[in-house]
Amino acid sequence: MFTDSHCHLSFPELVTQMPAIRQAMAEARVERALCICTTMEEFGDVHALALSYDNFWSTVGVHPDNEGVQEPTVEDLLEKAALPRVVAIGETGLDYYGMEDRKGGRSIADLEWQRNRFRTHIHAARACGKPLIIHTRSASDDTLAILREEGEDGAANRAGGVFHCFTESMQVARAALDLGYYLSFSGIITFKNAQDLRDVVAFAPLDRILIETDSPYLAPVPYRGKTNNPSYVPYVAQQVAASKGVSVQDVAEVTSRNFETLFKEVVA
Repeated sequence: MFTDSHCHLSFPELVTQMPAIRQAMAEARVERALCICTTMEEFGDVHALALSYDNFWSTVGVHPDNEGVQEPTVEDLLEKAALPRVVAIGETGLDYYGMEDRKGGRSIADLEWQRNRFRTHIHAARACGKPLIIHTRSASDDTLAILREEGEDGAANRAGGVFHCFTESMQVARAALDLGYYLSFSGIITFKNAQDLRDVVAFAPLDRILIETDSPYLAPVPYRGKTNNPSYVPYVAQQVAASKGVSVQDVAEVTSRNFETLFKEVVA
């Protein structure tokens, strides 16, 4: 049994293909998926998937890179988090990638709104006792600093969560693990130029690893460049197994158990 811990099935290129995707998942033994919310406006569609299928769950949150969307309050997030089959807060975090091209030449100082939004999600997660889905890109120092400032230091009474689609350094991996967070790996680990990331996979304890597709993005080899979907997550598991010298079955079982441990409302 495989579990896709992070996918965007509400996106147009996937939601219209749901019967075919679910059939492909069944054939690939991908038995569960977590549907990720990236805006408050999108939440209704994401949540509807979780309500429609007994092996889907949903999150609520606003992606750090989304501007011109409804800015969530702690109360907004808590209201949605209390609904059935909503098991996490996010995705949230920081994204400083491409400051010149993607953010109009603004400085990191100009992205205080991202940092404030991240703190809002952390406060909501701690208030409702649900874990964080963290996105960090070219911003790991600030991501870790804010988590620590907000009390996410691995001690009791924390939200906890997962660094999704992990692409950072070994140093960042150690820091995230020290804070008590999980690391989730995507199809990127199958790419030819990703040896440094495979080294992180080899280092990370298997009982702190999740696997994901981040579909419709980042399809693993041999489907790189194609539209991704949850039925491809076994290819991520195969690379984790190769990097760690264990069986694919072990990776499937342990990462699925990790999914249940982190997202406590998921029924095994």
